Amino acid sequence: MISRTISDDYPLILASASPRRKDLLMQVGLPFTALHSEIEEGNVSGRPEEVACSLAQEKAMWIYETGAEGWILAADTIVVINHVILGKPGDEKDAGGMLRALAGREHQVVTGFSIVSPEGTEVHGEAVTTRVSIKPLTDKEIKRYVNTGEPMGKAGSYAIQGIGAFMVEGITGSYTNVVGLPVCAVIEALKRLGALESFPISPEMHEL
Repeated sequence: MISRTISDDYPLILASASPRRKDLLMQVGLPFTALHSEIEEGNVSGRPEEVACSLAQEKAMWIYETGAEGWILAADTIVVINHVILGKPGDEKDAGGMLRALAGREHQVVTGFSIVSPEGTEVHGEAVTTRVSIKPLTDKEIKRYVNTGEPMGKAGSYAIQGIGAFMVEGITGSYTNVVGLPVCAVIEALKRLGALESFPISPEMHEL
């Protein structure tokens, strides 16, 4: 049985409530619908790539088991420094501590993503890593940033696409991966799997 390809009439199912992942898919014009999985991330340990991919697979399979029909994409993003995984801050004090740990140093952002076929089989799992350098931060900068509220709910307590951009000196690797989804890798995987016939998706194809 050959699965249908993603289209406006048969959109990708994004197993996430993340507004950042939604924005990225909307930005590139990939038809999708979003469903929130109820997988608890909690405190995790192990190799970052394995942790991220495992959580992504659990999220995708949870959505499939609810009866969702279509290609399913799930992702999980974690921040790693000195082999320690930084999750989302529990409170403002926790956020400040994470930012102090990242200040003036390089860390890794790892996003694992899982693609589950309409038949309910994980057909692709991959982890993408980006290195991020944060400038030295003063206590005043950290306090003011935490007071914006932006660090809450963000792995590593910052958002590169938001106010947090002020502290990012540079990155090596995928920018969208740091936002929450390695768009290039995801599109390439969907094409290889036959979930996309071609990309970008356009209602009209013009000869160039």
